[in-house]
Order: sequence, then structure tokens, then C-alpha cells
Amino acid sequence: MRTVLLGAPGSGKGTQGVVLSKKYNIPQISTGDLLRAAVSAGSELGKKAKTAMDAGALVSDDIVIGLIRERISDNDAKNGYILDGFPRNIVQAEALDAMLEELDQPLQGVVLLDVAFEELMQRLTGRRTCKDCGAIYNVHLSPPKTADHCDACNGELFQRADDNEETIGNRLNVYQDQTAPLIGYYGDQDKLHSIAGTGNIDDITTAVGAIFDTL
Repeated sequence: MRTVLLGAPGSGKGTQGVVLSKKYNIPQISTGDLLRAAVSAGSELGKKAKTAMDAGALVSDDIVIGLIRERISDNDAKNGYILDGFPRNIVQAEALDAMLEELDQPLQGVVLLDVAFEELMQRLTGRRTCKDCGAIYNVHLSPPKTADHCDACNGELFQRADDNEETIGNRLNVYQDQTAPLIGYYGDQDKLHSIAGTGNIDDITTAVGAIFDTL
């Protein structure tokens, strides 16, 4: 099954991608991971990506599409894959479709994890991390027993600098402006399946899995 997981920051698509990748024995493909691996390996595309990154520029869509093309040709992707974090906008989606059409391997489905803006803000701004053991809590949804202290080791909890309300609001606005239009794009192709990304994680996995089983 050749799929894309769509969702705003905090929607849980990364978590679901990991679980579903194991369940269906297909790779979860993150463009961030691809870029890091290519740069580390010193491949031709990796060198081009490193040049852009060193200059503080965005890595071009052509390079990213090339990396995806290489990755989905690996043996572990023969039965499909889950794209996580790409495409991020209509231009990238069109480039991805063109590449997959050339390979005669079009996407079979796109799953949207739909979460209301207010809950996304709660999930992201409420996150706290233990300085000592790295355990993660959420002051709104899964608070520690003692405020500001880890249940496991009593270490001090802190909020990451990029988890403040202004930064997260900006990230969500970028998603709304650039990525949310993909909902209509894939809907027009009759490939979009929307799932409520709220509630029990296992229940969400079951709901997404039920869609995967039909692809």
C-alpha cells in the first residue's frame, strides 16, 4: 500500500506512522530522515542537499523527490510505504504524483488525522519534558502527579523553547496555509480518508488500519 499520512503538527501522525509501519511491515518514510541519511552517506543527492543546508537554504523539491524515488525502490518498500511529512504543499504533491506516475506506482490512499485547532494547541503548548530521564508529560492531558516534577525520577520538568504558544501558533498557521489545501487536492482524486485523531491511540491505529486494509 502506497500511502501518505496527513495531519497538522501535534496530530499524532508520527506516532501512528511508527506503529503502522511495524504492523504492516512497510517503511515509514520521513523526508527529514532521508535528508540526514543522504548527507551522512555522502551520496550525490546528499551532497546537493548539504550544499543547500550549509548555505541556510531550503533543500529543493527536486532533491527531495529524488531521495523519495531512491528510497521507495529499496526492497523493504516493495509492498508499500507510509510517507510522513511529505508532501507539504500542492506543488510538492503534483511533483510526487508525476514521479509516481512515471513509475506506474500511484498513491493508493491518503489518511488525514483530523484534530481541532484548540486541541492541537493544548497538545503542543502543554508538553513538558523531564530534564533527567526525558519522560514526556502534558499539563493539560497527562499531567504529572506532582506539578513540575517527573513521576518516575522526580526530575524537574521543563518546556522546550519551541513549544511556546507564539511559535506553535506560527507552525499551525503555516500548516493551514500550505498543507491543508492538500485535503481538497487528494479529495478530488478520491484518495482521501479522514479519521478523527483524538481519543485512544490504539483506537486511532485500528481506524487507520481498517482503511489500509481496503487499499
